[in-house]
Amino acid sequence: MFARLKNIFAASALLVSICSVFPVKVSAAAAAMVDTATKIEFSETLDGLSLLGVGVRKKGPIKVYSVGMYSGDDAKTSISSIPKSEKKEAMSCLRNAIKSTDTTTFLLKMNFKVGAEKMAGAIAESVEPRASDKSAVETLKKLILDGVAAKGAASPGTTLRFDCSAEGVNVSVDGKNVGSAPGLCEAFCDVYLDDKAVSPALRDSCVENCCQQ
Repeated sequence: MFARLKNIFAASALLVSICSVFPVKVSAAAAAMVDTATKIEFSETLDGLSLLGVGVRKKGPIKVYSVGMYSGDDAKTSISSIPKSEKKEAMSCLRNAIKSTDTTTFLLKMNFKVGAEKMAGAIAESVEPRASDKSAVETLKKLILDGVAAKGAASPGTTLRFDCSAEGVNVSVDGKNVGSAPGLCEAFCDVYLDDKAVSPALRDSCVENCCQQ
């Protein structure tokens, strides 16, 4: 038995010696980002897309929901060489970059209970002035209404996912696909990225997370 233990210790010592010469790289778990306003957490990746930033959507003093923006690596690297001090330039480049990415996703996580009709109306009202196809906006509104109404309301913990691509905006509620509204990709992205964005904190987070010092 003692001879067996001696062999085990000898093997362990050899392994330590080998590792000291050839370091083993251990991959760390993906780091999440937390919206400091709500303490809601977002994973670093979502279906192969990278998290660019997170922020809160407020209505007066009420923190309605947190939003995380996910896109391809090309979108993230498009502003990686821009100094954080050049926020306007960075956001302009980012908005242009996502036009050529396959998919950009906005994941909303509710922090405050909102009725289905009110939630659908609020998002549609933000998209409408940025869109030329008003019928598509009505389609988007109905999709959100139907998806949220199916569970009663957008209660804390509810997730609304908007996948923006050349085909339009696909809507999912709590992981359940509801449908797509055509041709609203750019308008929907601008709700969160243009100069009048509904979540300035998200824009700030994208700059802080993606731009150079």
